[in-house]
Amino acid sequence: MNVRDRVAPVLTPDGQAPALFRDAEAAVDRLQQLYDGAIGFLRGRFADTVRAGKPDTRFRAYYPEIRLTTTSFAEADTRLAFGHVPLPGTYSTTITRPDLFRNYLIQQIGLLIENHGQQVEIGPSKTPIPIHFAMAGADDPTVPQEGALDFPLRDVFDVPDLATTNDAIVNGYEFHHEDGSGALAPFTAQRIDYSLARLSHYTATDAEHFQNHVLFTNYQFYVQEFEAYARVALADPASGYESFVGPGNHVLTDPRGMLPVPPKLPQMPTYHLKRPNGAGITLVNIGVGPSNAKTATDHIAVLRPHAWLMVGHCAGLRNSQKLGDFVLAHAYLREDKVLDDDLPVWVPIPPLAEIQVALEQAVAQVTELQGFELKRIMRTGTVATVDNRNWELRDQSGPVQRLSQSRAIALDMESGTIAANGFRFRVPYGTLLCVSDKPLHGELKLPGMASDFYKTQVARHLLIGIRAMERLRDMPLERLHSRKLRSFEETAFL
Repeated sequence: MNVRDRVAPVLTPDGQAPALFRDAEAAVDRLQQLYDGAIGFLRGRFADTVRAGKPDTRFRAYYPEIRLTTTSFAEADTRLAFGHVPLPGTYSTTITRPDLFRNYLIQQIGLLIENHGQQVEIGPSKTPIPIHFAMAGADDPTVPQEGALDFPLRDVFDVPDLATTNDAIVNGYEFHHEDGSGALAPFTAQRIDYSLARLSHYTATDAEHFQNHVLFTNYQFYVQEFEAYARVALADPASGYESFVGPGNHVLTDPRGMLPVPPKLPQMPTYHLKRPNGAGITLVNIGVGPSNAKTATDHIAVLRPHAWLMVGHCAGLRNSQKLGDFVLAHAYLREDKVLDDDLPVWVPIPPLAEIQVALEQAVAQVTELQGFELKRIMRTGTVATVDNRNWELRDQSGPVQRLSQSRAIALDMESGTIAANGFRFRVPYGTLLCVSDKPLHGELKLPGMASDFYKTQVARHLLIGIRAMERLRDMPLERLHSRKLRSFEETAFL
């Protein structure tokens, strides 16, 4: 169908009228049809343009969208923290990759239909699909850099638009789309597409491999232990784990098979121990620093994981702690600075009971210590997260006073960031660290001192993280996603 704007003719796919659905699976099927049609149109026109040169028209296709209108103030089941809109009105969201998010979409749309007794409307949105995102995953041709063609790409195709590629919904209050509708989901389609592309770049694995339970660590030692655990799990049919995926999307199903190492590892090597329906565990080695922690969680958040945990090393701040002791964070002193503009430091980051209990029970299970005896190896308290790796080399009077006033028992560079972004993105979060040095007491992280620690504690620490995730996996989703993570005016979708 040809339409004309004020500048040049615009060619779009044959339009489809919006349709109403009372069945969630049928609604997602329709989303898939619209998305496939739009992507196929753009890819075909792009290939023609690369081959034949600049055409006389522009090409445009639109993301599909979900729209719900309700006029009733009837109260939904308030035991659920999601699945319903707060007030009468019209709510919408654009959708990308229905294939990737199929189970999520069926669940969320089904709750809307059930809780409001209304049909959902599925049709094309008014948000164009950028050609860069349309070509993602295509074998050939790829989108060239600006200047590689003899004409500006944006003269023919739409490119990413920051107006719809941001965190305005999760950061905002009383957010509305340009047409006046409220937000139905925490991320727009362009924001999701942007993060899917970034995930592939930073982790060297496709989004399809990410599991619903994500472990973050800051040392390669944990990756080696994770692979060893995965091989044992794959050899045991009762484990439920089916495959292990590493950078480069290499898939291992034979526990004795080779897992190739890419010639160049990505910035954040990521590994996935997979179970059906995403019920496995993903491990991300984010390296050191709050910037990496923010980058990883900014993008993984769009996949709507059920939980993420930090299992890394920290500096113990109390004389009573020993190397190898565990720290279960129940509060965070945030001096990482990377999230200050998105989430002010005066915002409390509360501990989540379900996560805390799962971690404590996992420590007890792995160490075989119970109750009061757990205090021999684990402390619960405030974790300070800073942005200066060599903080101990500065004048100690200021930092030590703040650490003492906050009652901090450990210090690292990632945990506060990961927890704060979990709070911001409504992803259940937690932290279990392992003391690897005590700089305030003269026990610095030096090679000789650390070797025994790495040999004995890394495997046990990682296993605790895995056991905690397995406990969370068995927990009903509506219990894990509590109202503590929801704001005054919240999106219906998780």
